[in-house]
Amino acid sequence: MTEERHTMTINGRTVRTAGRGGFTLAEAMIAVMVLGIAAASVLLPFMSGASLRAEGVNRTLAARLASDLMEQILQLPFHDPNDETSYSLGPESGDYDNIDDYDGYSELQGQVKDADGALFTDTDSRYTNFSRNVTCEYVYVPPQPVETEPSKCEFIRITVQVDYSGVQMATLVRLVSE
Repeated sequence: MTEERHTMTINGRTVRTAGRGGFTLAEAMIAVMVLGIAAASVLLPFMSGASLRAEGVNRTLAARLASDLMEQILQLPFHDPNDETSYSLGPESGDYDNIDDYDGYSELQGQVKDADGALFTDTDSRYTNFSRNVTCEYVYVPPQPVETEPSKCEFIRITVQVDYSGVQMATLVRLVSE
């Protein structure tokens, strides 16, 4: 900042006055840059903390969705109630009346449902970007018969995977016996 001094004579007296000083354009630009850097360094920790918090909330919601669907599946019988000799993965005629019917089950993003069939997004918009899918497979555990004969396997492995905007957030795996 520069300062100019002026002298004037008023009623025979010499008076010195300070001139109006100001910032030059270069000084103003440097001040703006320094303030910008300072503001960024103060705000950066808050922004990264907010994104970590959001991810934590999403992971918690994903774990809840995985657990809810797993509990829903575990309420069902191991064998098909209409045909206890059937060992085919996936639903028979569109029904989900036993555990292995859930193989290939999928809920698209924004279409995740609760146990009553109502969309989660109807009650809470935080579930909009979630999707779920399930795989089931008969598992061979020694000394059981060979795994190519599912009718002789006594275990099903259920895997529930929950994604948020296409990114895997939670996976729950459970081994269920007959």
